[in-house]
Amino acid sequence: MPLRLPVGYNNFYDIIHQGFHFVDKSQLIAEILDETSQVVVITRPRRFGKTLNLSMLHHFLASEVGGQSTEGLFDGLAISKAGDYLAHQGRYPVISLTLKGVKDHTFENAYSNLCVIVALLYGEHEYLLQSKQLTRAQKTTFETILMKKANLAEVTAALQYLSLYLFQHTHIKPWILIDEYDAPIQSAYVHGFYQPMISLMRNFYSAALKDNLYIHRAVITGILRVAKESIFSDLNHITIYSLLNSKYGNYFGFTEPEVADLLAKSNLQNQTSAVRDWYNGYCMGDTTVYNPWSIINFIKFDGSLKPYWVNTSDNQLIRDLLIRSSDRFKAQFEQLLLGKSVERLIDEQMVFAELRTNETRAWTLLLMAGYLKVAKKHELEGEDWCTLEIPNREVRSLYKKIIEQWLSNGHG
Repeated sequence: MPLRLPVGYNNFYDIIHQGFHFVDKSQLIAEILDETSQVVVITRPRRFGKTLNLSMLHHFLASEVGGQSTEGLFDGLAISKAGDYLAHQGRYPVISLTLKGVKDHTFENAYSNLCVIVALLYGEHEYLLQSKQLTRAQKTTFETILMKKANLAEVTAALQYLSLYLFQHTHIKPWILIDEYDAPIQSAYVHGFYQPMISLMRNFYSAALKDNLYIHRAVITGILRVAKESIFSDLNHITIYSLLNSKYGNYFGFTEPEVADLLAKSNLQNQTSAVRDWYNGYCMGDTTVYNPWSIINFIKFDGSLKPYWVNTSDNQLIRDLLIRSSDRFKAQFEQLLLGKSVERLIDEQMVFAELRTNETRAWTLLLMAGYLKVAKKHELEGEDWCTLEIPNREVRSLYKKIIEQWLSNGHG
């Protein structure tokens, strides 16, 4: 029987209940529960399992998600054998939202989209309107946000309000889970309204996370570590784990043993070397992982080696970055295309406003977004200097296409 892999599925409940093969990453939950920071931000490239992992965490913490009970979902998984962690299962109210869809061409549309997302989130907790623990004024505010009639201040404070309402109703502090927190900011930079968007999102996150007495913990994922001064200002209780950190390194992407198991179960182990050449090479701290999206699609399409991951996005930001870069940057990048490496300073604090004027920002973006990998790293006077390489054949194929298109337009 062919291995059933969840291509395009990001909902943990669906994967378990529909009998898809699940690469068990549930030990991540134990590490999250053991965290000492109240707010954790984990950054990884797109399609490396961030959304699914947050869905898994949501289903673990809450007793019910989308009207479905979460009881028994983790039976037999690694977390069920890791100690007393199952005592936490189904015990918490959870505020969960994704901002990956806020990719609009104008600030007005992006703000409207955010209002819709917040309204849908409130719709998931509409039962609070029947709660005797909320005041009449609080219910009026709730309905205003639910009906998309809220003003800017109310939208900005929506997560803060909801955490208070949930605490009043349950007497338990909720968790906040935010997926792709930086998607609106990246899109705003590409389409030219970065400053108003960074101001909006700074206030949105600050209201939810700074001095909020009514949240238990928060876990946030994204692709880039947007500069703390820009987006997480004055949050002293936050810890950010990028792909330069070893912690959580094996939970986003497939490890060598996991890929070997998948290939064996799919009778494709004879292509192990080619798969490694095409899709391996991403270094998450001390762990080397494969691109999970490409591995799943490779197996689905009976061992066809194609650039699955790089074709899931228009890659506009990467194209603009390469084409508009300086001659010095292009010369260094040419060394990478020749199979060599370059050593560059990497500053994890991404400041989009400096992307075209500061080469360090450009190299950092390419690395954090999954288009380069770290071969070696060392610290010099407190700064990270990384030996960078192209991770695999799939990414190299994207660079080749970008350069061919650039040359065909009369450049050279």
